[in-house]
Amino acid sequence: MRRHRRFGPLILTGALALAALGSAPAVAAPPSGARHGVEVFGEDGSIGRATAPAASPYLTGGRPALAPAPGDGEVTPILRGGDPAGKVDVVVIADGYTAAEQERFRTDAAAKWRELSAVEPYAAYRGLFNVWAVATVSAESGITGDPDRDTVRDTALGSYFWCEDIERLLCVDTSAVEAYAAKAPQADLVLVVANTAKYGGAGYNVASPLGYDGIATVAGGNQKAGQIAVHETGHSLGKLADEYFYDGTDTYPAEEGEPGEPNISTHSAGRLARDHAKWYRWLGRTSPDGGVVGGYEGGGYYPKGLYRPTENSIMRSLGREFNLPGREAMIAGFYRHAAALTSPTPAGTPLTRADRLTVDLPVAGTTLTWSLDGRDLPQLRGRTTVNLATVPLPGPPGRPHTLTATATDPTPAVLDPTLRPHLTTTLTWPLTWPLTR
Repeated sequence: MRRHRRFGPLILTGALALAALGSAPAVAAPPSGARHGVEVFGEDGSIGRATAPAASPYLTGGRPALAPAPGDGEVTPILRGGDPAGKVDVVVIADGYTAAEQERFRTDAAAKWRELSAVEPYAAYRGLFNVWAVATVSAESGITGDPDRDTVRDTALGSYFWCEDIERLLCVDTSAVEAYAAKAPQADLVLVVANTAKYGGAGYNVASPLGYDGIATVAGGNQKAGQIAVHETGHSLGKLADEYFYDGTDTYPAEEGEPGEPNISTHSAGRLARDHAKWYRWLGRTSPDGGVVGGYEGGGYYPKGLYRPTENSIMRSLGREFNLPGREAMIAGFYRHAAALTSPTPAGTPLTRADRLTVDLPVAGTTLTWSLDGRDLPQLRGRTTVNLATVPLPGPPGRPHTLTATATDPTPAVLDPTLRPHLTTTLTWPLTWPLTR
């Protein structure tokens, strides 16, 4: 998917930053001089852009070993929703916490998850998530650049403020993050929590060999910093574009064509409606971020030539909600990693009439149907525990059958029919009678 980034000169005034694009090898350090695009956030919620190094100059001795101290690399579940294969797995990694401060890290990690999951659509979809805390043991407490730019700390990930001379830009060594993220059972999204109360953060939308979609860094002791992670997941999970723009920049080049992201378009509201394109299904509806969904010129860093769905949203400034097209994209993104239906009995496990089968529906309101050899079993509809002795098996004894459970999230927050298949999960098991183990 093409993402349009503009890295021209920026005027920065005490701003905080969130990195947006870049990639890093799984374990090896990035190439010398490698840089990432970064988004720069003011404390008033405004956003701009700059670039930053991929490696940290403050990482003592280069990339850290995975177990330099007792407890280093230890993984603790903050929220265990189920098998990682069927969940969105958020991995929270410490930096700047000493061996004596690991319990505080876990408290800060849980607090950051609460901040993130209080925002819709996270709040309605908490059941799709696992959250893992990965400990790092730093030699010193705190973060480089706090309280001033002359302060240097020896930490496991080399996090530091004053990155690129921007005080609130909290950069990190991405290859060090990769090494610790590999300790978790699975990683779809990575959040680095730094031991500081100073407002700051950063974020990297990386395509990691481990499979995760992004990295965000946030101040563990600052309640406002959680909004940085919310915005970053709009890129990484929702594949959303930024909806802000720079005054005085050029018009979006027509030769670039229609952007791939679902929340910016070269089409006005009228043309979206006429061509049944992008967010046309939401036009005229009141959006949770305020106002009405339409076509508002300016977005994707250009003041002219691109349109966004609403006047303001979390993809334009912090402290806002996802707009309706954004929520739709986020939910679809959740389901790209998670399943609408799971079971402690893996699909494909041979079953007999002596068994009881249990399934889990992580999202409220999900519909559940059952079928045998393709024929609906209406008497089992909605049941999450089934005594297989009550299932009528046609045909002679010993004939093999297939039992199927299908779950669908009918949420009205997803209107695009091309996204709805992500919201359905089907599990099947072979079933025989009589007992044939």
